[in-house]
Amino acid sequence: MNLEEIVTGALPIIKETGRFIQKEAASFDLTEVILKGKNDLVSYVDKEAEKMIVVGLKILLPDAGFITEEGTVSQEQKEFTWIIDPLDGTTNFIHGLPIYSISVGLMKQGEMVGGIVYELNKDEIFYAWKGGGAFMNHRPIRVSPVKDIAESLLATGFPYYNFDKLPNYLAILNELMINSHGLRRLGSAAVDLAYVACGRCEGFFEYNLNSWDIAAGILLVKEAGGVVTDFSGNDNALFGRELVASGHIQIELLDIIAKHW
Repeated sequence: MNLEEIVTGALPIIKETGRFIQKEAASFDLTEVILKGKNDLVSYVDKEAEKMIVVGLKILLPDAGFITEEGTVSQEQKEFTWIIDPLDGTTNFIHGLPIYSISVGLMKQGEMVGGIVYELNKDEIFYAWKGGGAFMNHRPIRVSPVKDIAESLLATGFPYYNFDKLPNYLAILNELMINSHGLRRLGSAAVDLAYVACGRCEGFFEYNLNSWDIAAGILLVKEAGGVVTDFSGNDNALFGRELVASGHIQIELLDIIAKHW
């Protein structure tokens, strides 16, 4: 199978899992929530969704390894490795807020080569494979052509643990609030990256990120013509815990971050 066949073959698996999540959302009970760590929430929906995805992907690509948020399968990197967040935006989900997603990335020998982000509430499935471009609901997408932060809408995420760098982060937010069209905190890094890829936001930055939050979105942005780095401008975003992604404002955004970080 080539990359296009693998990624498009995974789409029905992701859509089926999305239907399960939305069915559970209609009757979800807040008492079902488990606290994994400070402000780090999980539910039976996350775990069951992950199991569904893993079962389907094992059939699609039997020899692949897995890195998954909920650890419902043995964690092992192989030549091909799926990186999965079965429900990115769990806090939104359990509180009934309508932005959460499934994120599934495919890594080959350390490089992202496939990515799918399914935002369930708008029924928008974003996907890409290396060298094939990026798509949303089967239509090609591109990053925004805007080249100045002054004309940009930006997305970010707020830390929910490890607050040591919070003063630095607030200084970055302060400068960007004053000098852009605004900042949005949607609650799903995967959706943030998908929205950069399709031009709804000009840029996204966040720290304290995990690989499963961003693996698929990294490839979406790159295949849509954008740039993804860590806060220092290096190609270390996937496992480096910090990320900056944009279409054409990367240098300006990195300069502002560097002043305060």
